[in-house]
Amino acid sequence: MSTDSPLLNPWKPGEAWVESALAEAEFGELRLIQHSSNYVFLADLEHPEHGHGLGIYKPSAGEQPLYDFPDDLYQREIAAYEFARLLGWDIIPPTVEAEGPHGVGSLQLFIEHDPRKHYFELRDRDALDWQFIRFAIFDLVANNADRKGGHLLLDEGGTSGAEPHIWGIDNGLCFHEVEKFRSVIWDFAGTTIPDGWLDDLRRVRGCLDAGDPTAQPLIERLAAREISAILDRIDFYLDHPALPEMDSFPRRVVPWPMV
Repeated sequence: MSTDSPLLNPWKPGEAWVESALAEAEFGELRLIQHSSNYVFLADLEHPEHGHGLGIYKPSAGEQPLYDFPDDLYQREIAAYEFARLLGWDIIPPTVEAEGPHGVGSLQLFIEHDPRKHYFELRDRDALDWQFIRFAIFDLVANNADRKGGHLLLDEGGTSGAEPHIWGIDNGLCFHEVEKFRSVIWDFAGTTIPDGWLDDLRRVRGCLDAGDPTAQPLIERLAAREISAILDRIDFYLDHPALPEMDSFPRRVVPWPMV
């Protein structure tokens, strides 16, 4: 999901105040984003201290029911952000729960991007390989059932205005306890998972298993069986520290459409 043309957002993901600004902002104009399976809005936001910003608002009331996922997919959007934050991986835009014009839902910082530069246009840029590999690990452990090419956005300025940065959006179909993984990121199959990222997974496993306070924002968004499934998936990749091949799954593992 993305907008039809590049837009500028005065609020940047590297700002420490962005999450609180999203949570405190007043909603202005809503613009419906077309070609989305659920109702999704580009929201003008106003904050008394930080002024005007842009966010992506996904109200629970606008979700199409799914037979295999529970209602309130917006909770999983927030959970994906909390999971990435627990890992220490700056890959999901700040995402909070918000009461908007159409009721409760998720509100995510809008990332400036060119919608034409999706995964299939970016995967030949060698300098981005490590970011895509990290996303593949994240999606495997989060059990992302819908990682399309258009869900990976290139922020040309990065979080500090220097390095290009990849952000992942549309994370509502994550964390199911049953294996449902689907992704377009298969170019790096067989790649060994770096030790540093395995250490992050190991640390998060300990936090989740112990119910550590740092893990509570994630634990509170998911069912106990889904947390247990995260632990199982972490254990698997700690024991098998490489990105899997497509034929290691018993069914189709590519989403449709792919962009």
